[in-house]
Amino acid sequence: MRKFFNYFLNGFLIVAPISLTMYILYASISWLDALFRFNGMPPGLGLLSAIVVLTVVGYIAKSFMVRPFLVITERILHRTPLVSIIYSSLKDLFDAFVGDNQKFNCPVLVRLNATDQVFKLGFVTQDHMAAINREQLLAVYFPHSYNFSGELVLVPKENVTYLELPSSEVMKFIVSGGVSRLS
Repeated sequence: MRKFFNYFLNGFLIVAPISLTMYILYASISWLDALFRFNGMPPGLGLLSAIVVLTVVGYIAKSFMVRPFLVITERILHRTPLVSIIYSSLKDLFDAFVGDNQKFNCPVLVRLNATDQVFKLGFVTQDHMAAINREQLLAVYFPHSYNFSGELVLVPKENVTYLELPSSEVMKFIVSGGVSRLS
């Protein structure tokens, strides 16, 4: 019975991640097909349409004639109560991971206190805290493993060691709970 259970568990560990990945891709493509009303058409037209639409919007947004309208729209969104909180939070989140203003691009190793040899991996988000009269502190974001959350900690600069590793590898290592390998 124990061998049977081990075989079952081994099969589960192989099939579950593959199946969930395939399901998420299928659900996403189906959602995009339904969004663009391509039901009954070959699957993936919604994804293709989304890629085309986003590329065209990106191209148009770079136009000097459209830029003023985007600035005005952003000002309105920032000044509208409740909408401003949602919009600015989402904009900051997307800017942190993609685009020209990526925030998680400086991986560090932080000593948590002077007496123990305990360290934590994170990302510098501000290299000084002059706004609160603490220029000797850095703002370091520590993502949580297997979760879409984290914590921001202000730490002394001398407790921080900058890492010469790709940010994406460090993020993957942290989010996986240390299971993935750092290269």
